[in-house]
Amino acid sequence: MNLLARMRVSCFERTVAGLDWLARRSGRARELPAHLLVGLEGEDVAYFHLLRSGYTVVARRWSGGNLPGDVDLIGWQGELLCFFEVKTRTARDATAAEVAVDNHKRNVLRRLARQYVRQLPGEAAPQVRSDVLSVYLEGGRKDVVHFENAFGWREGRRDWD
Repeated sequence: MNLLARMRVSCFERTVAGLDWLARRSGRARELPAHLLVGLEGEDVAYFHLLRSGYTVVARRWSGGNLPGDVDLIGWQGELLCFFEVKTRTARDATAAEVAVDNHKRNVLRRLARQYVRQLPGEAAPQVRSDVLSVYLEGGRKDVVHFENAFGWREGRRDWD
């Protein structure tokens, strides 16, 4: 990513943070439980991490309509379509954030990914990958651990055939 693109992402990130701060100060911030606010902050951190890494993010919190659940982020890495699950923690304790993506959550994400791919225009489905992003927000520090191809189309496999 060139310098101008990095500067643009950083400026956008600071603008979003500033608007969030203004919303909180004016009392117009969302009235959500603390754990949901942490999750939303983690998704923002993951979003900007992906932009800096060269991904083109095309959807946030995408839902399949009639299917339960949502996909946190969807983006392209060149010709590869990536589905991202974001897990956020405020401390690194005994259990890593990515462990929370259990069999049930992976199956929900697979169903949603299939639904998303079916609604894309064109005859051929793109290559797809499912990633997990663990975000740690500790004492003002933001750390992202990116697990590419964390799980596949079917349980026990890492390919999307």
